[in-house]
Amino acid sequence: MGPSGAGKTTLLSALAGITVGCSISGLVLINGKVESVSSYKKIVGFVPQDDIVHGNLTVEENIWFSANCRLSAELPKADKVLVVERVIESLGLQPVRDSLVGTMEKRGISGGQRKRVNVGLELAMEPSLLFLDEPTSGLDSSSSQLLLRALRREALEGVNICMVVHQPSYSLFKMFDDLILLAKGGLTVYHGSVRDVEEYFAHLGINVPERINPPDYFIDVLEGMIKPNTSSGVSYEELPLRWMLHKGYPLPPDMQHNESGLEAPVINVNSINQRNAASSGPEQLSFCGEFWQNVKYKLEARCDVIQNNFLKSKDLSRRRTPSILLQYRYFLGRIAKQRLREARIQAIDYLILLLAGACLGLIAKASDESFGAPDLERKKYREFHSSIYLIHSKHFLCLICSALLCKIAALRTFSLDKLQYWRERASGISSLAHFVAKDTIDHFNTLIKPLVYLSMFYFFSNPRSYFIDNYIVLLCLVYCVTGIAYALAIFLEPGSSQLCSVLLPVVLTLLSTQPKDSNFIRILTNLCYPSWALEAFVVSNAKRYYGVWLIQRCGALLRNNYNLHHWGLCISLLMAAGAACRAVAFFGMLTLQKK
Repeated sequence: MGPSGAGKTTLLSALAGITVGCSISGLVLINGKVESVSSYKKIVGFVPQDDIVHGNLTVEENIWFSANCRLSAELPKADKVLVVERVIESLGLQPVRDSLVGTMEKRGISGGQRKRVNVGLELAMEPSLLFLDEPTSGLDSSSSQLLLRALRREALEGVNICMVVHQPSYSLFKMFDDLILLAKGGLTVYHGSVRDVEEYFAHLGINVPERINPPDYFIDVLEGMIKPNTSSGVSYEELPLRWMLHKGYPLPPDMQHNESGLEAPVINVNSINQRNAASSGPEQLSFCGEFWQNVKYKLEARCDVIQNNFLKSKDLSRRRTPSILLQYRYFLGRIAKQRLREARIQAIDYLILLLAGACLGLIAKASDESFGAPDLERKKYREFHSSIYLIHSKHFLCLICSALLCKIAALRTFSLDKLQYWRERASGISSLAHFVAKDTIDHFNTLIKPLVYLSMFYFFSNPRSYFIDNYIVLLCLVYCVTGIAYALAIFLEPGSSQLCSVLLPVVLTLLSTQPKDSNFIRILTNLCYPSWALEAFVVSNAKRYYGVWLIQRCGALLRNNYNLHHWGLCISLLMAAGAACRAVAFFGMLTLQKK
């Protein structure tokens, strides 16, 4: 417990080993040994303050997924059913077990029930140690009582439960065994049994009045809102110092001037001064020393990130969770359910593609002179006429439209549930299974969207090339831009990723149609994915021109630096770019974390 800004959540996160962007000092002892909490993450649960659950799944589906991925792989299905049913019953979720949790746009269960689902995700994995960050915040007294009674039963079964609470009622306060009371700045005011806290403060001249809740009174004292009720009472600034003297801890240098006049156990002052003098040495560092300390800290932080994300820590939990392949199957089932419940959004995407294909098929004018490609030579010498010609190039329009629409739709895959992913990754669930399962489900859109678009575009524009050739090119293009969308969604915020998804297809497509007058422009355009797709479209169309069209075909391909035998190469480059972007996106999933 403690007032706002006392560092309760920071301390809890440091103990749980999930802090990001913080410098941690000190030691964490596990069973009397200095070990990493990450070595026990399979049996350690953490309930965040925010209710991070999947809103488009039911209560039971959320809890079942956590149980399937985090319980022991050797546990029989019947035992898993008993675990899930016990969690649902103990948290009072039976009436809403088949109800959707709900999202910001679509209301589901109540706030108190959502909070209990948030706790149930961790109880379903049967932890040995459970951290909870303010699980009773926003709940009424009855809901808080129900939740803490369920946690108390888990504690009586042998689960170690550590939680942050904010001014609980006296009945809830008495349920706990031990208390850490923090003052502002993270200084400890009390650490011991709940039964002895009132007696300790009474010795300091701080007596709780009758009909006043002791937790509320202690928080008000630490906030400085209540003055000592006796002349010998201790002010709230002295409480951390009193606790250090009471326990015989060495005093920091900035608190030694408050030591005079306070009763304390006998302490070896000389040894304290020696330790304080030794600790005050690093404060007088030169510029080079401070620079080296900053560099050292950043290197250590980066090494921690690499160790946590890429190096497998020693597993001391003695629990063998399901393999990556089995977790991949669980993810497939969950994501498939989520996509089916978003059928309306998918239908709107397909409808927009149909309309776009019909409109562009009507306005795009095919040209037998350049086979649908922008004539760069004509653009060089007759800029006005060639610009009109460029705008009406059917493949040019097709590239921009299909890439833009498919890229924006693919952003939803990884941008909507980042918080849920960060929570699942911290609990030890496989990031690879998560990524590959989402990509696998999205392959359905990758296969269908080109068909939907071409069904209208091909009908109205009536190109000479075969439908299957256009479908293969567009399929590889959608695969490529989908990978780019994954990377944008993971590395950028939603607003920035949407802006980049709109600008990239337009800018890269315009760049790929520029005259290759210099080596720099030639290299730059060859690195743009629209240049590969445009060449594949033009070559597919050019193959259908033969006989008297051979000379015209050779001239048009030569002016655009296209090769009739590069169709397979362009397709391969698009697929390779899509795979490379997916690898970059997965790397971003492993390295980027919420601070």
